[in-house]
Amino acid sequence: MILYLFLSHLAVGIFLSLLFVSKDAGVKFFRFNAGMAAILLAIGVAFRPDDDVGALAQVAYWAVLVSGGAMVLYWGTIGRMLASIRPIIVAIASLGGLVSVVAQALVASAGSGLATQALAVASFLTSVGLLGGACTAMVLGHWYLILPGMEVSHLQSIVKVHIVSMVLRVAVVLAAIAFAIGTYEPGLGLPSFKSYILSVSGVFFWQRMLFGLAGPALLSYLTWETAKIRSTQSATGILYVDFFTVVVGEVLSKYLTLVTRVPV
Repeated sequence: MILYLFLSHLAVGIFLSLLFVSKDAGVKFFRFNAGMAAILLAIGVAFRPDDDVGALAQVAYWAVLVSGGAMVLYWGTIGRMLASIRPIIVAIASLGGLVSVVAQALVASAGSGLATQALAVASFLTSVGLLGGACTAMVLGHWYLILPGMEVSHLQSIVKVHIVSMVLRVAVVLAAIAFAIGTYEPGLGLPSFKSYILSVSGVFFWQRMLFGLAGPALLSYLTWETAKIRSTQSATGILYVDFFTVVVGEVLSKYLTLVTRVPV
């Protein structure tokens, strides 16, 4: 389930982040990222557990399939054909992905109160934004080796998107933690969520906070400062590390959400 959630969120995030990239990046850039998103989504669906049943789980599953199919169609036609209906293809892929993510959040928070469910939806959506922004920024930075004459402003723009997604992700996680500390119902033999994060088992929580939030927050700022001085190679190097920390943090986030029912 962790891999299913992580890979589907990464795939949807990559595809959605392409909406913020200039066409100057070239057809091959969009084709590469759309193809990568479709492959990641297919792998994620392959890891979907057999016990992921129920109405909402089925909605998430079929929405993922629709989104993946539209991604494949986008990959196969961009720069070749169907230019007039490509916005429709993009809309289907994007909407299908968002529907699947929202349904997954509701499944993960089933049985919880409305506030927890709302936080779960916000958590999953911001996870999509953070993963997609980090990955696309990294790939775009690398793309300057292919198109060295591309304006550095395009990298700066996607880094801005990444920073905004980072801020939103941190805000949602902090809100979820604050809410959980005040209302958490024991499910691990612990008297409170605060006790959980201060116990030995809470080591995963602190790893999530350090590698998944503090690390990317610092690295995204360093990337922005580096991009401002037009050093695309240095910015790309930082983005590689940034993306790695985001991946670690979001995998741990999925684990903690499923174990504690707190959408951190």
